[in-house]
Amino acid sequence: MTTETVTTSDAGTTPDNRPSAAAKPMRWAADAVATLREGARLRLDYSAQSLWRADRVIDELRREGTPYAAAENILRGLGAYAGEVIVRQGGAEWWASGGDHWIRTPDGRLWDPIDEARRCFTGDGSLRLLCRDATRDA
Repeated sequence: MTTETVTTSDAGTTPDNRPSAAAKPMRWAADAVATLREGARLRLDYSAQSLWRADRVIDELRREGTPYAAAENILRGLGAYAGEVIVRQGGAEWWASGGDHWIRTPDGRLWDPIDEARRCFTGDGSLRLLCRDATRDA
């Protein structure tokens, strides 16, 4: 199993030379930010506080009865967005293997923010709480 890692040099910054493990999640997050800005006029700024809004978007999709297949891309994007918040706020790094992407925090723990977004959609998760837990000791 090949695992790629990517780190950031300073929490809160995004180096231009981040390796390939971060490429897809960064793009998914940016797409979600752009989609929500244009379609819902919702501004996400990569802060931990903005994850309240991300959780509300997912709650709204669930309450409206949106089919999972119709919500799948935005859930992936919001999960990647939460991962980027953790990377920027907590000095974490993206890991990738076999098409899956995780966050590894400086204490060595692995987090799956994309799966957490899916769990939020089923009513059993929170991107805000995931970030709080992942960055608690940062």
